[in-house]
Amino acid sequence: MTKKELLDRCARDGGERMLLARVLDKLELSQSRGVPAHTGFLSPGEQAAVTDLLNAWGRPRHLFWGGYPDSERNICFFPACWQEEDGVRSDPEGPLAAVQAGFPESAALTHRDILGSLMGLGITRELVGDILLPEPGLCQVIVLREAVSILLSQWAGAGRYKADLSEISLQQLTPSPARVKVIRDTVAALRLDAVAASGFSLSRSKAAALIASGKVSLNHRECLKADRQVGDGDVLSCRGLGKCVIKEISGQSKKGRTMLVLERYM
Repeated sequence: MTKKELLDRCARDGGERMLLARVLDKLELSQSRGVPAHTGFLSPGEQAAVTDLLNAWGRPRHLFWGGYPDSERNICFFPACWQEEDGVRSDPEGPLAAVQAGFPESAALTHRDILGSLMGLGITRELVGDILLPEPGLCQVIVLREAVSILLSQWAGAGRYKADLSEISLQQLTPSPARVKVIRDTVAALRLDAVAASGFSLSRSKAAALIASGKVSLNHRECLKADRQVGDGDVLSCRGLGKCVIKEISGQSKKGRTMLVLERYM
């Protein structure tokens, strides 16, 4: 399969085609020169698209890495033949770095406040990974290593608050534990609309309407089919409502309904 045929098959639109073409360029660089290469930070949806592409290409060696376990925004890293995954993650001179910013505890800054101040510097989103707010007055930003000097020299603060900046190692990151709500419910069938209704506390008709309007994703890919079958481990996300994960399908109830255990991220 040629590169064009692969992009024709995997890309859903022009923007995604450009993204996947850049990923293939990085892969070809790594394979042709025997050197490590990586993308910028990718959203969960972009990671799903890249995964589909690489599966169609033959599953070349790669890993998604965002600086700590269970990170949301990750780079796609293509290691050299001599590199192991553990070495990539622990390399102190690797492609990822972190900057810590201290603010007054009363600042009550949000993720949006921090991101807006960074974008104000002219930094593109692909340079910035997850933004962690582990405690009041403390912010940790994961970035591509080439962006560290920009943040340390130009990032004055967020809102009306000045920042006290320092570079920290990835081992010093302190992500907050995810807040989840466990939902035990039954559904008539393992359809996307039925499970979304259960996970997001909606009526089935409302869930179907959200799916039809393109607001619901299955495993980080937009899905417009309300009757799409779902299963163990699938991730459902809805714009404005967050995401939930199917943790367990427990079998049939006495009334013939399917029993589920879901985790909804709050």
